[in-house]
Amino acid sequence: MEYRRLGRTGLKLSALSYGAWVTFGRQVGRKQAVELLAMARDHGVNFFDNAETYAAGDAERVMGKALKDLDWPRDSYCVSSKVYFGAVEHPAPTQRGLSRKHVREACDQALKRLKVDYLDLYFCHRPDEDTPVEETVFAMDTLIRQGKVLYWGTSEWPAERIRQAHEIARAHHLHAPSMEQPQYNLLHRERVEDEYASLYKDFGMGTTIWSPLASGLLTGKYRDGVPDDSRLNLPGYEWLREAVMEDPQRLQKANAVADLAQELGMPPAQFALAWCLKNPHVSTVMLGASKPAQLKENLEAMALVERLEASVMQRVEAILRG
Repeated sequence: MEYRRLGRTGLKLSALSYGAWVTFGRQVGRKQAVELLAMARDHGVNFFDNAETYAAGDAERVMGKALKDLDWPRDSYCVSSKVYFGAVEHPAPTQRGLSRKHVREACDQALKRLKVDYLDLYFCHRPDEDTPVEETVFAMDTLIRQGKVLYWGTSEWPAERIRQAHEIARAHHLHAPSMEQPQYNLLHRERVEDEYASLYKDFGMGTTIWSPLASGLLTGKYRDGVPDDSRLNLPGYEWLREAVMEDPQRLQKANAVADLAQELGMPPAQFALAWCLKNPHVSTVMLGASKPAQLKENLEAMALVERLEASVMQRVEAILRG
């Protein structure tokens, strides 16, 4: 495993990490979580991602119980949560958003569910148009000064709003956001590669990448439709299925990349993950496999990074631009 600094911070995260979105609390229970977390750890993973809204808090409960069962030294791994959407199905106005009240209470609730004393990383899951950025920056700074959070960041915030947060933090001598958690994959590139370009240079922002396989589209498994056991068939995730499958052009490009990977003797999923890891501004790529065999295969993507030479990357570009 390779370990990369989270932007300009001194924190080193495994280049491949493991997240709980969709799977924990829905497809994965406590026993399976123990097996998956242990496998990830055995392959060098030291960062485990979660959020208050995943399975309405159950994803954090399952991960917390699994971490307790595994009983690893707390200083040997990192765990995260995110705040914005709330942890109940129909949140009251004070149970969601980025107000000082919800940020504080959501953090305390996440600590209880995850059974930890502090969060290594804490993300503002989306921008909140109803809350001044200044209020959120002060709230996050307070959590860091209280020792409940070590690093805070954003997820899917516009670059302009992230820059505003940095300016507020600098003006008031507060802790600024250290990282962003954006979607990034072969089919979704503009924000990470273009919009955030100045943030890496000016503020040293790190990135924790989600959906590197485009919800499975880049694995090639949807070439002939959606398998019955796919997460796209989970009740309540019809919106995800529609987003993944609605664009025939995206599916065509995904299949073309998968064909290239197979021509080169590489599993399509590993190829797509290795492509993400080639970006020097990527701190860690989060995996979300729900089955041990899938996770094991994905974790082996590290070995392919060096094989993605300039000529291969050029062929990928030709497919994507075509």
